[in-house]
Amino acid sequence: MSARTAIVLAALFAAAPLAHAQKYPERPIRMVVPFAPGGGTDIIGRIVGQGLGETLGQPVVIDNRGGAGSTLGTEIVAKSPSDGYTLLFGNISLAFNVTLYTKLRYDTRRDLTPVTLAAVQPNIVVINPGLPAKNLKEFIELSRANPGKYNYASAGVGSGTHLAAELLKLITKIDLAHIPYKGTGPALSDLLGGQVNMMVSTFASALPHVKTGRMRALGVTTIKRSPAAPEVPTLDESGIKGYDYSTWYGLLAPGRVPKAMVDRLNSATHQVLDRNDIRQKFEQQGVDAVRNSPAEFAEYLRTETEKWGKVVKATGAKAE
Repeated sequence: MSARTAIVLAALFAAAPLAHAQKYPERPIRMVVPFAPGGGTDIIGRIVGQGLGETLGQPVVIDNRGGAGSTLGTEIVAKSPSDGYTLLFGNISLAFNVTLYTKLRYDTRRDLTPVTLAAVQPNIVVINPGLPAKNLKEFIELSRANPGKYNYASAGVGSGTHLAAELLKLITKIDLAHIPYKGTGPALSDLLGGQVNMMVSTFASALPHVKTGRMRALGVTTIKRSPAAPEVPTLDESGIKGYDYSTWYGLLAPGRVPKAMVDRLNSATHQVLDRNDIRQKFEQQGVDAVRNSPAEFAEYLRTETEKWGKVVKATGAKAE
């Protein structure tokens, strides 16, 4: 083979991924939501997924794979081909799991490619209205007077709903048993039924039940009140000074996905997030649309992992 031929072949091989990316996508895309249907990640993921399918011109099919604090669904994406046809709509649990699990079967930084942040939302502390507590102060007093009697639900060990509640327990020094579920939807279902007492839930999941009176809201987890429920005080206002927690959501692809595909997905997702109808749907759920570059999302994920790793260690939370 001549040197000239080798150069031409090398150029052709280098151009092949770019040409493929320019045609992407040519078939439906699977978006794995690593939680059960009905939770905040599922609700926001379906809104983004539908808009993304409309923008890309190919269906985006939601695949709910809940369990193990989102690690089961995340592993599916981490081990999928790097062709851009399997994506992950993940949340803040990605930042917890690195510390929470000692034997993850994937490397978050190596096996996942951040595409963009998509949304953030406050959480809300809710209880079954049958409890004799009308506000957060009364619930704390009730729990302290009856250590171990009451419990809280979560979307699973290592989920945001788990660690947010553990942080609340740590600060207030109350004794609540943890009842983990395979997603926010099933957890809220049992909270509605009275099988569990309290939950730190995403706004998107709990707010409809709060508005109908089937759940009682005790506080918002961010420093500022939410426009979606301005009548609900923050935990900071209620005496839990400095308590500040938000759930974020983002789109990721498997590791080693070509940059051109990542950029295409980033641009298409931003187009979705800029749509007025999407922003209105987000506002109805108490969610704010956000956007950043793949590099910015990667750095954000790194800093969040570092920050929440310290919280995991402080609370003593474990998952295996």
